[in-house]
Amino acid sequence: MKAARYHGPRDVRVEEVAEPPAPGPHELRLRVVRAAICGTDASEYKHGPIQIPLARPHYGSGHQGPITLGHEFTGVVEAIGSGVEDFAVGDRVVPGAGMWCGECAWCEAGRFNLCARYYTLGLHADGGLADFVNAPTLMCRRVPDGCSDDAAAIAQPFAVALHGLRRARVEAGQTVVLVGVGGIGFFLLAGALARGVGRLIVVDIDDERLASARAFGAHETIDATAVDAAEAILDLTGGVGADVVLEASGAAPGPELSRRAVRRGGTILMLGIQAEPRALDLADLTIREVDIVSTNAHVCTVDLPESIELLADERIVRAAIDRVVPLEAFVEEGLVPLAEGKVAGKVLVAPGG
Repeated sequence: MKAARYHGPRDVRVEEVAEPPAPGPHELRLRVVRAAICGTDASEYKHGPIQIPLARPHYGSGHQGPITLGHEFTGVVEAIGSGVEDFAVGDRVVPGAGMWCGECAWCEAGRFNLCARYYTLGLHADGGLADFVNAPTLMCRRVPDGCSDDAAAIAQPFAVALHGLRRARVEAGQTVVLVGVGGIGFFLLAGALARGVGRLIVVDIDDERLASARAFGAHETIDATAVDAAEAILDLTGGVGADVVLEASGAAPGPELSRRAVRRGGTILMLGIQAEPRALDLADLTIREVDIVSTNAHVCTVDLPESIELLADERIVRAAIDRVVPLEAFVEEGLVPLAEGKVAGKVLVAPGG
């Protein structure tokens, strides 16, 4: 079969590899019908290996060496392992991609994404940018008839955004600021609107992304290259600030902008990954009793089902996807343009197996 294999920085090859073995206990063998490329894949391509265990075995999966990428994908069940009761051959499923042990303190608390032995398909074990892949049933959810293959392929990143919104306690009627409306930022936008926020203000530096945000339903947009974004937010909120600020850009000014834009007693969600430590006025945050919460990945049992349900809205799917490319063109037409910032939305990959 064909698979997109990571060998090192700027060395990803679509090549012939052996098909996965027969599924083990509580595993499914999937014929992949759609996969998506993540910003994490682009980071590994440009700067890695960051998470991919090329040099030593991963503590959760045990994998070491080149790996098949792809942690956002959907497929059809081709075979089932022993002990599988909830799935049958022919079912359409989407894996959450992250696997947990179910035994550690974090798992016992329901925080499966923080599991002591957590690993992710496509980063720490072979993933779904291939014709076939094996996946544990525990991470898989059935795709309903009303959810297209394209929609199911983006259910995992949408679940990441929904987990962030849960962590920030975003709810109906609030004034919410979203800083950065790129790939994951768009999913935050869609999820916040689905929760019925009263006012959604989007900040970005790209005219096209801001226009897309307005078209999808953002109430106001701010071009951070043209104005002082924090001052503009305060003007729009009568000097009060936002109930919640979602920092999804990962850009250096993001944390300070979020501090200035949030109201007293409000919440800042840190989702965008900062490249290095940033200075922040902690005294101000303390005096104004601002909550700062962080977020990583998602909880498969909670966030993935909600994601699949919301993706029945094809408006989200159409707005999120930039292009669909064949697996053979994954590097040239998908991964490289994403790494170079030349892609406006999600790139989907269609394997030919």
